[in-house]
Amino acid sequence: MISVLIADDEQPAIDELAFLLGQDPRIGVIHQAASGAEAIRLLTREPVDAAFLDIHMPGLNGFDLARAMQRFERRPALVFVTADEEGALEAFDLAAVDYLLKPVRTERLQRSITRIVEALKAQATPATDAAASAQPEMIAVTLGGTTRMIRRDEVRYVQAQGDYARLHTEEASYLVRVPMSDLERQWSDTFVRIHRSYLVAIPHLARIRLGGDHPSVTVGAAELPVSRRLLPALRERLESATIRPRP
Repeated sequence: MISVLIADDEQPAIDELAFLLGQDPRIGVIHQAASGAEAIRLLTREPVDAAFLDIHMPGLNGFDLARAMQRFERRPALVFVTADEEGALEAFDLAAVDYLLKPVRTERLQRSITRIVEALKAQATPATDAAASAQPEMIAVTLGGTTRMIRRDEVRYVQAQGDYARLHTEEASYLVRVPMSDLERQWSDTFVRIHRSYLVAIPHLARIRLGGDHPSVTVGAAELPVSRRLLPALRERLESATIRPRP
């Protein structure tokens, strides 16, 4: 059973979330706090497994509260619950398990609880340095007004769209407010630039044609062009990854 804290300065929001959480058999004790300061006082007496935090609270807001929790010996799994989509990237920087938009839907909340369970299991399992480094990187994305977290290793390729980048996975694509040049630098361990408009994940390459007049690679159902300028760098990366291109 998971013990949780709900911190929100609006009592109706606390009541609604507490009701929804109470419908899930995995949830045990539900603590409530109407401010960040009250949440801190409660947590010093009653450590919890997970904290559902509103972002916009007077005094200590949700982000301030999350930073304060980092000093706790037993740090709860964090889920931000807010009407504001703009805080998703900061939530990701604070290692949030999830980011829920109000009004919270039951099925979406259940997925958050599943993520909490997985995070708690990972904390309970002694990890070697190698296992810790193998934890997948999570990215905050928005689709249809809903913000969610996806794994970086789910991204098959990245497409440049002006100052933004579109992340393509098997099931959907997501526009993120990050230039592709930044992603090329940050993800250089598993991604390679093949074109001014495309960055591909080497593990997801299904077919490679580097000869002929129109070199290309296939990622999932998408066939992407390879520019002549970037062809030598791609060949080098493929050789180092022990992938051999077709002639």
